[in-house]
Amino acid sequence: MKTKMITLCLVLGSWAAFAQHDHAKKGDEKKMDQNRAMFKDAKLGTAYEHYIHVKDALVASKADEAKKGANELQIALKDVDGAATAIEVASKLANLSDLTAQRNLFSTLSNEMATLVKGGKLSMGMLYLEYCPMANKNTGAYWLSNEKEIKNPYFGDKMMKCGSVKEMIH
Repeated sequence: MKTKMITLCLVLGSWAAFAQHDHAKKGDEKKMDQNRAMFKDAKLGTAYEHYIHVKDALVASKADEAKKGANELQIALKDVDGAATAIEVASKLANLSDLTAQRNLFSTLSNEMATLVKGGKLSMGMLYLEYCPMANKNTGAYWLSNEKEIKNPYFGDKMMKCGSVKEMIH
């Protein structure tokens, strides 16, 4: 009987801990959704999410994933007004396998996306325009991010924190 009671207490204790962990996680997801940028133009919002896919792949130094994201981005941009240059750049990036070449082209893509995003007006949330002075052989380069924390797509884990927030877009 004593063994059954101990087992029951352990099971209930584990269940309660798991339930609280799950609840905390849902709270974090809800908070993240509240901070998530929403665009007045849903098509631009979809394209922006694919841009973030490319950026995150470059941060993680995953060339194949960057190619995949760039391919999805060029398709999504076809429905966005004024995106011709961004489509061209995303198409070129989607055809590159070399991480260094992808990162070099990402600078141009980021400039084009920043122009589109600033013109697209957010309906909710905030984005960050971030800058690394050492990117592109010390000529500097920008990128867009959902969070204020610097995660440098131009150097990945070599210089993950290099850069600063230059503008908050809201």
